[in-house]
Amino acid sequence: MLTDARYLGMMIMIRRQVASAMSKSRKVRPNPRKFHTVSRPELLVRGSDDLFRQFVHDTLAFATRIQAVRNALGNAIGLSGTQYTILIAIAREQEKNIIGVNEIARHLHFSPAFVTIEVAKLVTSKLVAKEENPSDRRRVILTITAKAERLLQSLTAVQRPVNNMLFESLTATDFELLRHKMVDLVESADRSLQLFELPAMDAK
Repeated sequence: MLTDARYLGMMIMIRRQVASAMSKSRKVRPNPRKFHTVSRPELLVRGSDDLFRQFVHDTLAFATRIQAVRNALGNAIGLSGTQYTILIAIAREQEKNIIGVNEIARHLHFSPAFVTIEVAKLVTSKLVAKEENPSDRRRVILTITAKAERLLQSLTAVQRPVNNMLFESLTATDFELLRHKMVDLVESADRSLQLFELPAMDAK
């Protein structure tokens, strides 16, 4: 049996161990070493990539929302967001030039194969007409139909206020700068994606 003295001694030891453990748990853990996700000095602010990360996250958030807007506009006329985008691109580009699948694919940064599939759906819905290109019988000329024109015209009642709100923070100067920069960013994004192919190429 434990004597009172031994019992008291054990209790004191246990309390000290508990106090020591609690003291250690209160110690602030050292911050993990930060690693930069970008190294260009133009993108580092005071040596940190925190603002760059916030910019990327904000860009992703905007991309998600503009995609949702596109889908909603398409849904308003019974189309997917992609089909709506292709349809309005054909409507605008046909006013400038004779256009086919390749021209629309280049304009929208889609693959020709993907555009071919989506255009076929629009043709089935009688929204796009195809005719043989007289200068190259292997290619077709794309135009929108009267039905498509009526749908796109009816959509402007929603489209205008939505786009006005979507880009309400831009001044004319902002818009001029951003539209040029966006072209550059799309091109640099394509080049960055090619970097993912390098390890696979090296492994062969």
